[in-house]
Amino acid sequence: MKQETALKLLKAGENVFLTGSAGAGKTYTLNQYINYLKARKVPVAITASTGIAATHMNGMTIHTWAGIGIKDSLSDDDLKRMKERKYLKEHLENAQVLIIDEISMLHAKQLNLVNQVLKYFKESDDAFGGIQVIVAGDFFQLPPVGKKEELNRDKFCFMSEAWVEAKFRVCYLTEQHRQGNDYLNDILNAIRSQSITSEHIRALEQTRSQDIGETFTRLYTHNMDVDSINYQHLNAIEQQGHEFMAVCDGNDKLIETLKSSVRAPEALTLKKNAKVMFVKNNFDMGYINGSLGEVIGFEEDDDHGILPKVKLTDGSVLLVEPETWSVDNEAGKSIASLQQIPLRLAWAITIHKSQGMTLAAAEINLSHTFEKGQGYVALSRLKSLDGLKLLGFNMQALELDSLAIKADRRFQELSAEAETNFAETDLSVQHKAFIRHCGGTLNEVEIERNEKKIARSAGKQNYASATLDETRELFESGYEIEDIATERGLTPATIINHLGRLHKEQGLDISVAHPGEEVVEEVRKIYKRLQKRQSPDHFADDGAIKLRPIVEATNPRMGYDQVRLALLYIE
Repeated sequence: MKQETALKLLKAGENVFLTGSAGAGKTYTLNQYINYLKARKVPVAITASTGIAATHMNGMTIHTWAGIGIKDSLSDDDLKRMKERKYLKEHLENAQVLIIDEISMLHAKQLNLVNQVLKYFKESDDAFGGIQVIVAGDFFQLPPVGKKEELNRDKFCFMSEAWVEAKFRVCYLTEQHRQGNDYLNDILNAIRSQSITSEHIRALEQTRSQDIGETFTRLYTHNMDVDSINYQHLNAIEQQGHEFMAVCDGNDKLIETLKSSVRAPEALTLKKNAKVMFVKNNFDMGYINGSLGEVIGFEEDDDHGILPKVKLTDGSVLLVEPETWSVDNEAGKSIASLQQIPLRLAWAITIHKSQGMTLAAAEINLSHTFEKGQGYVALSRLKSLDGLKLLGFNMQALELDSLAIKADRRFQELSAEAETNFAETDLSVQHKAFIRHCGGTLNEVEIERNEKKIARSAGKQNYASATLDETRELFESGYEIEDIATERGLTPATIINHLGRLHKEQGLDISVAHPGEEVVEEVRKIYKRLQKRQSPDHFADDGAIKLRPIVEATNPRMGYDQVRLALLYIE
């Protein structure tokens, strides 16, 4: 199907499964539709099955958006508690269009949960509560992680009740838009159709001796290989190492479950210049599961001791605090928890964790492939054959799941039928009807103004900015800092940092949160006194003053958050 036809069907408001090979333009088509909806003021939720994929769409994970977390089932009590969370209630009830990218990695059970949640919040028995749902992805990518005894047919979400209920229109994009060496596309398409020739294999083997430069990612099938390479690189750095140990609390068996499912290692050693990957979503701090960066130093924190300072690939620098993973009981109380710095070493990563990435260059070893589809996923990360250094592969690396092959053939047939039926059909009446149904605007002047605004902000919006907007909205609605923190499941310190950024970057009036002239004046005097002394113990590497010396100098002693807030009012 052509992108043009797919967009026409999307605009008609149908539930759509958007698929196609790497480079067919799935993300481009989604972004075109998202901009179309935004220009017409239609609320659209942009999500993905993984954190890495979410960055490409400037969205959040579907698990976070729908409030399902890592659950396999939801009781009536769970749903009632979810409806009490103001922010969750608002965005679920307001959404008219839901987009889920990298759908292949979403477990069938989880798609069923999203369906259940939306029906409950929308108070409708229609599929997904009656809103338009667009799922995008490629089932030749690796299947979702499931339990050991589960077959792929139990995991693929196209086998779920929710998928059947949604009656997805299949839009299988067939035009190739990826720039670079077309022969890699030939090889990938040959794997998809299971028609690999000796010529294809020879081309892959010849990349073994190829020079791909000094900056590249290493992809491996097994964690053991990845760990070995990462430790070699870490040990080669002649810097002091800092070890961070996970802190566990609660039921022993559940703690073991957490240890096996959490990607942060129990013992993490970091050094300056270490390559790292974040392993948890924290939109408020500006990173997500899969964000890559480099440790550029360490800093003492008032609450946590020594913490790593990481520079992300986009240039932003973060002081990384510990995160908590927990298992909750029916009442929502934690019964087991694990706290650790949300990082792991990343000179090498597994193929599973590479899904959703696009790489200019990669060194890949497929000699020990153990799952069908691993080779296809790894090779399809690359822009061209010129960036590939394939150290080895076994024949299973070029095989695909038989159920995925059968499903893909059927998807192609359904898409071809839709292309024939709709390529020349005028659906403009349906397009306008859908916008009206969603409460959007059809005013051409307003649409044009919105389109210009979207064009200006293209590339500037990131996944971290949305969380500032949420804090701003609650603050302007009259919420106290502690209430905003409770509502959003964050610390007051994070909310205070948000207010500081909103004041500085967006000119938000934060005078209503002023802690009082006496407090601010005392903090100001201590701050100026410490500035004059210029003791290195009082300042971080970036020149920012530390909170501890100010807190310790206050009399009567103030809390860290009180000092943090007062500093916002000191120029």
